[in-house]
Amino acid sequence: MKKIILSLVSVMFLISTASADLGVNVGISGTMGLFAASGSESQTDATGSEGTTKQENTEIGAGGFGSIFIEKEIGRFAIGYNHTPELFSTETAETHKNDQRTANSEASTASTNTVQVDFDAMNQIYLKAMVTENLYVRAGALEVEVVTNENLATGSTYGNTTLDGTSIGVGYHKELPNTLFFRVEGQYVSFDGVTLSSNDNTIKLKNLDGVTGTVSVGKSF
Repeated sequence: MKKIILSLVSVMFLISTASADLGVNVGISGTMGLFAASGSESQTDATGSEGTTKQENTEIGAGGFGSIFIEKEIGRFAIGYNHTPELFSTETAETHKNDQRTANSEASTASTNTVQVDFDAMNQIYLKAMVTENLYVRAGALEVEVVTNENLATGSTYGNTTLDGTSIGVGYHKELPNTLFFRVEGQYVSFDGVTLSSNDNTIKLKNLDGVTGTVSVGKSF
């Protein structure tokens, strides 16, 4: 993703410097989204492989976030980059377990594991095409940083990762005085799954999908 972003910025710079009219749009956006995710937790066996599934769950949540964007117009098309500094965070999930001390003993030790996940910086590159003077469609590729905050009885950690995804949307663009513009847009977003393992547990995010509504304001150069 980083190489794609650098390539995109380079292309936009070369095109812009070759034109007297830059054809560059910059702006800020506010987004509300509704997301659904399904995942599971499994016991990790002695070999470190995923074993018996302990629990599965599906959650639906809503949240809002802000972003900034820049795009380069090429005729009726535009190549753009959107950056969201912070996406959203999940609530803390707890798992209680009793570990038997010995094979021949009924005594057990109680422990509690907690896991909370932050979906941090999200980067998106996209291609936008004007269908009419005001109506447009766009499609893009996304990458979001996933930070796990866990407190496991064993002292182990899951580690952090990134999720890749795709988006498709439709929007309305309105020109305003003084080269300002206003947009409203709806998108469908889908992220790939991921699996993270500690010494004794494996958690798997099977999917993360959502729909978003966005309002943007910006300026053309």
